[in-house]
Amino acid sequence: MPILSVENLSKSYGRIQALKNVSFSVPEGSVYGILGPNGSGKTTMLGTIMDILKPTSGGYKLFDEDPSEIHRRKIGTLLETPNFYHYLSGEKNLEIAAEIKQHGKDDIPKVLEMVDLTKRRDSKFSTYSLGMKQRLAIASCLLGNPRVLVFDEPTNGLDPVGIAEIRSLMKNLYSEGKTIIMASHLLDEVEKVCTHVAILRKGELIASGNVNEILSNEDMVEVGAKDESRLMELLRDMPKISRVAKDGGMVKIFFPVGTADLESVNNYCFSKGIILNHLLLKKKSLEARFFELTNN
Repeated sequence: MPILSVENLSKSYGRIQALKNVSFSVPEGSVYGILGPNGSGKTTMLGTIMDILKPTSGGYKLFDEDPSEIHRRKIGTLLETPNFYHYLSGEKNLEIAAEIKQHGKDDIPKVLEMVDLTKRRDSKFSTYSLGMKQRLAIASCLLGNPRVLVFDEPTNGLDPVGIAEIRSLMKNLYSEGKTIIMASHLLDEVEKVCTHVAILRKGELIASGNVNEILSNEDMVEVGAKDESRLMELLRDMPKISRVAKDGGMVKIFFPVGTADLESVNNYCFSKGIILNHLLLKKKSLEARFFELTNN
């Protein structure tokens, strides 16, 4: 059952069309990234799904049903910077959040543990690092044990340590069965965290589906040997490859997605009298594929 089904969704602000007939589905148990540069319509998309904005045309379903407040209560959202009290502790802030959301306080110890803030639960919010503040915001989203989490740029403004903490937390939440819908303009973030992706450009959907299928259309193996000319010559006759190229002093072999086998490459070269001094499997980078899809 899809958690979210978007059907020909459009949103206009006067002459500006923020979303143009966008359609995609978010499968249950996935980490679904909505990817695009600033101004591509990501935040508008999330705001529409959470009923903050009204679509101009088209629609969407939540849990395969027409959306209602009952459905949205199953979703934890972080769409903007939360308003925590700086002079109160993390735990006290969560107690207030639980009261506002009409949830009990029994979840608070568990969500603090989930975001690794148990040891700092009595510390004032003002003493938290940016990463800790964002983790407390996610803890607030987890109150009531929602099935689905919706985040808008969850690592925005964080330092590398904070980014790593949030990525690790999202992976843990995914492993526990949560479905996560996340908007981001960071290509690396989507590649490392998401299982599925929808790519937006100026409000239009460019591509959607499994990350590995959308963002990589070839496997690439880097190889090196003392005699590069001979290596290039014999690799051109290697079966089941797409092509061979030389780039920056490195020989690269391209295979259809999912077919590269390092042991076979090594055995083939050795059987032809070439001993490799470099052998590395590399996927086409998310950045390269993203630029291909969006025409730079």
